[in-house]
Amino acid sequence: MDLVRRHDWDLTPAEAVALQRRLAAEIVADRPLDLGAVRLVAGVDVSVKNERSHAAIVVATYPDFRVVETVTALMPTPFPYVPGLLSFREGPVLEEAFGRLASEPDVFLFDGMGTAHPRRIGIASHMGLWLQRPTIGVGKTRLCGRNAPLDEEKGAHQPLVDKGETIGAVVRTRTAKHPLFISPGHLADIPTSVALVLACAPKYRLPEPIRLAHKAAGAFA
Repeated sequence: MDLVRRHDWDLTPAEAVALQRRLAAEIVADRPLDLGAVRLVAGVDVSVKNERSHAAIVVATYPDFRVVETVTALMPTPFPYVPGLLSFREGPVLEEAFGRLASEPDVFLFDGMGTAHPRRIGIASHMGLWLQRPTIGVGKTRLCGRNAPLDEEKGAHQPLVDKGETIGAVVRTRTAKHPLFISPGHLADIPTSVALVLACAPKYRLPEPIRLAHKAAGAFA
């Protein structure tokens, strides 16, 4: 798959923050997805163990989640763990994995944040600029923002708000289980991102494409 390579990854944390602030201005987070046109959804995950990063991308048909393609990449982890700078820890190995992808997914679901990020450019947003395809961030834990109380039923959701700005949604994908933190990455919006994630989670808390990618990324451990 062709990528739009935006920058080198060899940066200090301070340089990475400055780059995020520049790139965030390019993120498009108000474009509704045409859900009726979605045929292929990719799940994206990176597992890190002993300072080695293993990326996995699983492309599945939508809405029945038959696996079309799985690609992986493995390399030494190049960047320290710094909250808010996940892109620079996982981006290099994802770049390699995306380069091996033969399919052309309509949407990418990332295990990580999109605009639900202090600088509005989590991994899904950042890599969305490289992919130039719709991307969605699916976070398992809160990075920033607050929300009103959430009902326990599957499908319940509340806006996720930070400094007066709605940056995503807190979404219950399974009744009485911990919610997910959903936000557009790039070329998507909040309502259709939430709708697609819920449609991709018919049985489990995690959307099926991410669940498949998580299993593939952890297989080397």
